[in-house]
Amino acid sequence: MSENEAVEAVRERAALFDMTGRRGLIEVRGEDRVRWLDGMISGDVSRLEAAGEGAGCYATLLTNRGAIIADLHVGKIGDAFLLESLASEIPRIIAALDRLLIADDVTLTDRSGDFATLGLEGCAARALLASAAEGDVPEADAWGTLRIAGAEVLAGAFGWTGEAAYQLRCAESDRAAIESALDDAAGGALVRGDDESLEILRIEAGVPALGRELDEEVLPPEARLERAVATDKGCYVGQEIVARVRARGQVNHLLVGLALEGADAPAAGAELVAGNRKTGEVTSVAVSPRLGTIALGYVRREHAEAGTEVTFEGGRARVVDLPFVPLGVGGGGGRDAGGGEAPA
Repeated sequence: MSENEAVEAVRERAALFDMTGRRGLIEVRGEDRVRWLDGMISGDVSRLEAAGEGAGCYATLLTNRGAIIADLHVGKIGDAFLLESLASEIPRIIAALDRLLIADDVTLTDRSGDFATLGLEGCAARALLASAAEGDVPEADAWGTLRIAGAEVLAGAFGWTGEAAYQLRCAESDRAAIESALDDAAGGALVRGDDESLEILRIEAGVPALGRELDEEVLPPEARLERAVATDKGCYVGQEIVARVRARGQVNHLLVGLALEGADAPAAGAELVAGNRKTGEVTSVAVSPRLGTIALGYVRREHAEAGTEVTFEGGRARVVDLPFVPLGVGGGGGRDAGGGEAPA
C-alpha cells in the first residue's frame, strides 16, 4: 500500500495504523489523584471526575513559564486517570510530574508496554468501529471499553489526521483477531497506513506534534491549542502566564501552514524570512498527494495572515490557513470527532 493510497483512504473512508511503541500511557492513582492532577495540567480534571466513567479531555502539561512540556489525552477509567502521549516522552513526562509530588497520595505508573495499540482513523472510522464492536463507541476525547472479536478493547476517541479517530488498546494476543474483525467490517478492504502516510495526514490537518511544533519554547496559544486549556478552573502549573496571554489577546508567534512554491523542501528548523528579517522557522514538512510540498511552521503574528510570502534558503512559501484540506467531508466527523495532536 503506497502512502498516497493510505492518505486517500483516510480522507474518503478509513485506514488502520500500528501505534504500538509510538504512543504511551501513564496511569495516575491514589486518594489525592483528582486534586493533585487538577493542579498539574490545563484540563479540568475535577469536571472529568464528576462526569464519570470514560470522561476525557485534551490538555497540556506546562512549565511554570506556561510553555509546553507535553500534550496529553486524559481519561477517567475506574478509580484512575490515564494520560496518553508520545511514547518516547513518557519517562520525561513522569519525571516532570514526579518532581511535583510532595506529600500527595498519588502514584504514577508507566503502562505503555501493557498493550498493543491500533489507530483507526478516517471519515468513516466511527461507523466502521460501531459495526465491528460491542458497546457504545465513545464520543470525541472520551474513552470507553468495547469488545471486538470477543476481546476487551480500551478505546480513546482521538487521533492525528483531523478525521474521526480511535486509539484501540488490547492484549497483544488479541491483536490479530481484532484487526481481522475491523477488516471484515470494512468489507475486507481496510487499508493499512504507515508512519509516512500518517505524517502527511497530520500536516494536512494542521495538527501540531510534540517534539516538532510543541516544546518548552512554545505557549499553547502560539500552537493554537486553546481547546487544551480550561479557562474556568482553579490554578495549575503555568496558569498565570496562560491567563496573562489570554487577557492580552495576542501572542508574538503563531503556527501556520506553508505552501511551498517551486522549491526543494526545506529541512525542519529552516529559518523563515519576511521583509528582510527572520520571522520564524519550519517545523514539519511533507509531500501531499493533493497539494504538493507543504509544511507547518511558526511566524511572527504580523506575518501569519494567509497569502503572506516568506522565504527560506533556496526557496519561498506562502502562508495558508489551517487545515490545508477540508475535514470530515465523508460524514464521519472531523477534528471535533476525534482529531487532536500528533504522534510525531
